[in-house]
Amino acid sequence: MGAAAWSLGVLALLIALPLAARHRLPDPLATHWGGRDPDGSMSLTWAALFPALVWLVLVLVAALLQRYCAERTPGCGAVALAAGGVLLTGAQTAVVHANLDRARWQDAAPMGIEVVLVLAATAVAGVLAWLAGRGAGRAPGGGPEERPTAGAPALDVPEGERFVWLSRAVNPWLQLLAAVLGLVAVAGVLVAASGLTGLDWSVALSFALPALAVLACSSVQARVTARGLTVGFGPFGRPARRWSPEELVSARAEVRTAAQAGGWGYRINRLGTTVMLRGGECLVVRTRRGTDFAVTVDDAERGAALLNALIARGGQPTGRAADRPS
Repeated sequence: MGAAAWSLGVLALLIALPLAARHRLPDPLATHWGGRDPDGSMSLTWAALFPALVWLVLVLVAALLQRYCAERTPGCGAVALAAGGVLLTGAQTAVVHANLDRARWQDAAPMGIEVVLVLAATAVAGVLAWLAGRGAGRAPGGGPEERPTAGAPALDVPEGERFVWLSRAVNPWLQLLAAVLGLVAVAGVLVAASGLTGLDWSVALSFALPALAVLACSSVQARVTARGLTVGFGPFGRPARRWSPEELVSARAEVRTAAQAGGWGYRINRLGTTVMLRGGECLVVRTRRGTDFAVTVDDAERGAALLNALIARGGQPTGRAADRPS
């Protein structure tokens, strides 16, 4: 849903930027520069529609990449969407700014630092999307085969073997909200960069900061290794909370609802702390302080079993790796 909001938002920006400035732009307007000076033009209508058509093709390519290549290259679709969206909107903004208040397209301002800034922003967006995609592409993992016992779930982990368990959960509605807030902030910056209005940083930050906060709460990753439990927030797994085996008493899987947790997000109530992104199965750990921490992730029973095995033997596995996907 976040990707869909981003795709529609970029499409709207590409069309709206030149049309919003149409009374201050020549028609045709400069759209190509040979070196620093303009050497090509398009009609105002085509200058609005051509980048939008390119974007629609890129969205289709990103969808195909995500469908057929995501297993081998996690995040490839996200990289295409993020980098392509930044490149096209940045270029459209630079074009509008260069043509603004010019009588003829031949009088458009030369291109220089704008090209460098757009390319740098494109590279940053691509790298961030790739890092986020790597975390999202990790499948839940397991260790040795489960052997249920009475009481809390536990595994018989042979001495000399290592293990890891990974799981995550995503709330698409929070991702959608983060995308919408972020797009509003980006739109404000791009409109200001195009020269249509002045930039009011207070307005931009009032959307950008909530967008980052909601994005951090829209997904969660849980990881169990010999070092204990790590729960990371957001697409990059940061910030994160960590517990060593010595800090934990036990772990269990438990079904919880948003009503029991007190709502969505990071909740604290009589049940302890709950990271509630969706109703259903939670991984719940009891700490030495006597408090519970719960996080809504898939395959919680296996994660609890691995944690209990690690707690029971003091978290000291050594020797060869024995990681196997569940």
